[in-house]
Amino acid sequence: MDIINVLPSPPQFFRLFLTLALSLFNSTINARHRKTLAGHSPAAFDVDSRTGFFPRQPLPKLPHTFDIWEDALRNADGNLSLGEDESETALAKREFGARWRETIQSLPVLDTSVLHTNLRLSQRAHYVLAWLVNLYVHSIPSSSDDSDPVHVPKSLALPLVQVSRHLGCAPVLTFADTVLWNWELIDPDQPLSIDNMQFVNLFSGTEDEKSFYQASAKAELRGVELLRIIDDYNSLPNITDLTSISKVSRDLGRLVGIIDDISEIIQSIRPLCDPHVFYWDIRPWFEGSDAKGPGGPRWIYEGVDDFEKLDLSGPSAGQSSVMHALDIFLDVDHKLRQRRYPAPSSENKRADHGFMERMRRYMPGKHREYLSSLAATPRPIRQLAQSTPTLREPYDNAVLALKRLRDNHIRIACLYVVTMSRTEPGARGGCPASAMIDRLRESRLSGRGPVRGTGGNELSLLLKAGRDATRRALLKDN
Repeated sequence: MDIINVLPSPPQFFRLFLTLALSLFNSTINARHRKTLAGHSPAAFDVDSRTGFFPRQPLPKLPHTFDIWEDALRNADGNLSLGEDESETALAKREFGARWRETIQSLPVLDTSVLHTNLRLSQRAHYVLAWLVNLYVHSIPSSSDDSDPVHVPKSLALPLVQVSRHLGCAPVLTFADTVLWNWELIDPDQPLSIDNMQFVNLFSGTEDEKSFYQASAKAELRGVELLRIIDDYNSLPNITDLTSISKVSRDLGRLVGIIDDISEIIQSIRPLCDPHVFYWDIRPWFEGSDAKGPGGPRWIYEGVDDFEKLDLSGPSAGQSSVMHALDIFLDVDHKLRQRRYPAPSSENKRADHGFMERMRRYMPGKHREYLSSLAATPRPIRQLAQSTPTLREPYDNAVLALKRLRDNHIRIACLYVVTMSRTEPGARGGCPASAMIDRLRESRLSGRGPVRGTGGNELSLLLKAGRDATRRALLKDN
């Protein structure tokens, strides 16, 4: 609202005084915001100007005191099989798996506090321990009662919880563990790029799994330019002059191209990662304590007080900090707090509105703090576009690009999860039908509940709610 013009014929000197006061007030707010950003640059949140949420170099190996963890992870490589897999190849690995788990149980409980002064070593400890936990849990042969709780030995549980609390992230396998920290350089003399990185640990040992991680990494790296655009916007000294508005308009146009590229990357996974292999051979390794919903088996972290309160859902694409940064920048209202149109459908209202916020608890703490700093901006770009006619179309184009991305994500998720949930796992090594396969089919195909993502959420409701929340950010409907 124009405060000056609603005043009843104020004297000219008063109009000038009020204009100057409002100008000084806005300048002070912007100056304070710029000062905050200067004191908390992306680098302060472990966000690199070249590699984004990736560290610029691979995580270093842990000190020799922690060799027992590194050795256990290395020994597991290619030697463990899913506990629910009854193929001949899997059964041949059972004896080694039993010995490996016994070794894990006998390990001493190591204190991680000596690592806490080094961010990369702390991240390495989380990465190694989280992989060991999922390898341990999912290599246990299935029992007759699939609801039995799973005990994670204190040799893994206690140090993982300790280092997770230091890092401010969940004590379980996360997106960071599988993608952001799970790589090495092909040529150590060259910088990180999608062509100069290879993933180190794989659960299934398949090229499909490797391609899945590569697609995720490629999307994250493409998002680095997106982070620069956000930083440029928040660093503008003034957003009301013609030069700044022109830059914002150009950057929103660039943003459309970046989002469309990420959308293409998501679709490019189809010929590289077979949906059947993903659903039956890769995805089960990702599942966390509540992945199968309320009735699924719970993980008990031995020696940990109040372990029931831990976040243990497992890795999810919803933990990508790039996508959260994009949502925050474009002011997508996933929690349905704003009155926007079209009104939420009944399905939207039934969805998990706190999903995106909860997924941030699985991110490295510094990255979560970075997102909080973005959300605290005093000048949201949607608000600016709403009050600046020349920015409305560029802003809406960016929102529409994000909606297209989410439409494509729904199609991919339907193919890789919903459709595959109705298939059988028999393609694994040509294994014959067995009691185990029957139990597995019964639990996954019986229709006892909705199809869930790796984090245990109702997948269809969740993805459609995210797409519709994005649609409601459009200005032309509001």
